[in-house]
Amino acid sequence: MKQDWKPGTMIYPLPAVMISCGSTPEEYNIITVSWVGTICSNPPMCYISIRPERFSHDIIKRNKEYVINLTTEELAKATDWCGVRSGKNYNKFKEMQLTPGKATIVNAPIIEEAPLSIECRVKEIIPLGSHDMFISEVVNIKADEKYFDPKTEKFDLERTKPLIYVHGNYYGLGRLIGKFGWSVQKKKKTKK
Repeated sequence: MKQDWKPGTMIYPLPAVMISCGSTPEEYNIITVSWVGTICSNPPMCYISIRPERFSHDIIKRNKEYVINLTTEELAKATDWCGVRSGKNYNKFKEMQLTPGKATIVNAPIIEEAPLSIECRVKEIIPLGSHDMFISEVVNIKADEKYFDPKTEKFDLERTKPLIYVHGNYYGLGRLIGKFGWSVQKKKKTKK
């Protein structure tokens, strides 16, 4: 039997990402966000939602760009720390020994230790209540070459050991269950 609960955001798991922002090294900052996702594939667009009182909010609002850096199990401590400490009080790159790298299109830095950095330009900011949603266009992706599979010539995201967020906790991925379309895929006939 199911119970009724008050309305809430119980859509989990979510990616735990580090958003890097700022147009100059003095302004660079990192904020951990899980309110993030894809909203369109052509043109490629995504969103992040940030509380207006967060330090990074004004940096992103002013510069209209940021980078979504995917996180890994190896980056779990930095991911959590950057989410609970404020850039007003800390240089998060320095404190977590992360390397700000040069993005290709935007002025915001990438995080070199992240396996994938998604460069974004803000198209619209929508105040929603507790959070403002930054609807953004993906203008470039920087991917770590060590995760390319030479056989398939694809980026092997699973090998990065992505970090996910579930209702206050961080997890790694579980076992593979199937690939897109596996439920309707025709079975190969075996020879007898």
